[in-house]
Amino acid sequence: MKLYIAFIAALVASAHTAGAQSTTRAVKAEVIDTYTAYIGANDLYNSAGKRLTKPWQIIRQDRANYHALDLRDQGDEGDTFFAGPANRQTLETMLTNGLMSQEAQKMILGGDCWISVKILGHADRGTSLVVEVWE
Repeated sequence: MKLYIAFIAALVASAHTAGAQSTTRAVKAEVIDTYTAYIGANDLYNSAGKRLTKPWQIIRQDRANYHALDLRDQGDEGDTFFAGPANRQTLETMLTNGLMSQEAQKMILGGDCWISVKILGHADRGTSLVVEVWE
């Protein structure tokens, strides 16, 4: 929750600065979906068996495993946003625009942890992610 509040504060601060320098208005993102998932061994490898090396790749594989391959860890929750492959393809950009700590990234790379994901955007268009991790 603290990460989410910090992210929203940063959005508001950047919107205020942007407004002072130009006539472009910043549009506030809203939470359009959330889910919790366990990052297990199946999530650390792609469909060809290659070890994934980026946190966004692992989160994307988790969602592909959940939605397309029916490889679900006990406790994985569904989401509607990443149900389609087109939205899963946007995950890297959304995470780049979002918030995830260095410690969270390390934990995801190691697996055997839980993630909580907030998908931010407008209507059905995702723009960023806020990812929190715990063991």
